[in-house]
Amino acid sequence: MSAHNHHHSHDHHDHDHAHAHGHTHGDHSHGMGNEKRVMFAMWLTGGFMVLEAVGGVISGSLALIADAGHMLTDTGALFLAFIATRLAKRPADGARSYGYARAEILAAFTNGLVMIGVVAWILFEAVSRILSPSPVLGIPMLVIAIAGLLVNIAAFKLLHGGEQTLNIRGAMVHVLGDMLGSVAAIAAALIIMGTGYTIADPVLSILVALLILRSAVAIVRESAHILMEGTPEGAEGGRIAEDLMANVEGLTDIHHVHAWSLGSNRAVATLHARLAPGAETGATLASIKARLAERFGIAHATVQIEEENCPDKAAGHSH
Repeated sequence: MSAHNHHHSHDHHDHDHAHAHGHTHGDHSHGMGNEKRVMFAMWLTGGFMVLEAVGGVISGSLALIADAGHMLTDTGALFLAFIATRLAKRPADGARSYGYARAEILAAFTNGLVMIGVVAWILFEAVSRILSPSPVLGIPMLVIAIAGLLVNIAAFKLLHGGEQTLNIRGAMVHVLGDMLGSVAAIAAALIIMGTGYTIADPVLSILVALLILRSAVAIVRESAHILMEGTPEGAEGGRIAEDLMANVEGLTDIHHVHAWSLGSNRAVATLHARLAPGAETGATLASIKARLAERFGIAHATVQIEEENCPDKAAGHSH
């Protein structure tokens, strides 16, 4: 009898393996195009970042160095998108039953923290330059800033043509922010050439630093939430329970709902479902899983089916 009461769904491992392999073969040709786009954009911004940093040191422009710092976040974001497109193709293995989705999140978290450090340095340096202005060479600064803008436009076009995954959208936001950074450096160079006010350089580099800070804080918050097993947006336990009760036949109760993310767009969940007398276990289980996938994007759920009171609930463990 008890075996009948606690029917665990154990199909999720086979399902995940099938999913991983299916993904590998299905997306291969498309994935290559995407991967190449991301890789070219990454080398483009990474290579130019080095040039821009060197140019910043030679021309004495902090705005260029700040823009190069912003390009570093771009390159980091593109690198994550590249890793994610690569790792998405690797099937799960014994030690990592969910594949490598977390590696990408850990990298994003580290990237965000490094960028906050870069911002602190730029702000410190800008304040000291405002207090004692240093000479800036306007013409080399202008040439490099314009070249930077062109590189960003090229990278944006490359990404825009690809498949829009969460990582690639994130990388595009970075590249757009970096266009603003290049525009700020161009403006500073023009002001310096026109008026000789070198203070324009540290002032505009503060603006660029704040742009970097905004994206770095967002990355740290989002990745920390995933690392802390936070609930995916819109997939709170109560919401899932209500939705299932309203849309799946034959349920009398849903409890112990937990949902969390493996990577930037892979949600998983576990829950207990109590069935009404006479409800068909297999069919109800299938419709719970289908509803979770369709409504909440949860492709992988472990559901414990109960046909009478939950033993945990009776013991006072209810959430």
